[in-house]
Amino acid sequence: QVQLVESGGGLVQAGGSLRLSCAASGRTFSTYAMGWFRQAPGKEREFVATWTGGSTLYSESVKGRFTISRDNAKNTVYLQMNSLKPEDTAVYFCAGTERTSLLSYLRRIGSYDYWGQGTQVTVSS
Repeated sequence: QVQLVESGGGLVQAGGSLRLSCAASGRTFSTYAMGWFRQAPGKEREFVATWTGGSTLYSESVKGRFTISRDNAKNTVYLQMNSLKPEDTAVYFCAGTERTSLLSYLRRIGSYDYWGQGTQVTVSS
């Protein structure tokens, strides 16, 4: 059983930065596709970023501001968030899958098998 645990959320002013971490346990992390999603109050969970096979994909709303990276030796994936905006306020979830998938399919919630509990990010104006 794979477990994902997010950390690094918090309260930050607009224009500030945060780095989220997602620690994975269980199996061969290096072969997993890993992604980040977020869910704002009253809204559906939405795709933020993903990394698989050395390729990355970002949502248009975060492109150029957020960076996904991973350290396979530490079984950890990161989301560096810069130039934060109030509309980035949400619970951020880490997700993973060992299934092979096209990069574009990894925008989909259903492409992932494992999910963390989420970490709250609040951006004040």
